[in-house]
Amino acid sequence: MKKYGSRLIVNFPCKFNKNTEVGDNCNFNGIKVFGGGSLKIGDNFHSGKNIEIYTDSHNYEGDSLPYDSTNIYYSCEIGNNVWIGSGVKILGNVRIEEGAIIQAGSVVVNDIHFVGLREGTQQKYLSIEI
Repeated sequence: MKKYGSRLIVNFPCKFNKNTEVGDNCNFNGIKVFGGGSLKIGDNFHSGKNIEIYTDSHNYEGDSLPYDSTNIYYSCEIGNNVWIGSGVKILGNVRIEEGAIIQAGSVVVNDIHFVGLREGTQQKYLSIEI
């Protein structure tokens, strides 16, 4: 982990990459960060169990098929006051803005906007954005 703030609580085993930055008052219940890209988590974060965040992928547009030996690195940002439910997967270059709640079992492939509640792979809104 590159940097972490005060009042960090880790209740279950977690794995962070060397490019992870975590804010103050964050509570982790089992998270794994894969890849060599960057992850920035804001203040007052709370997680469920078994969260996976992927910060890189194979280069499928390289010199070989189905992919070559290079990786594509991503930057993932999770804002302040975010709650991510159990079993969520976050893929690639994604920004989750302040106050978002991600329902358990969701796969996040697009940005989640300010105070939005999303569910499932279709990522439909369950509540109105403020």
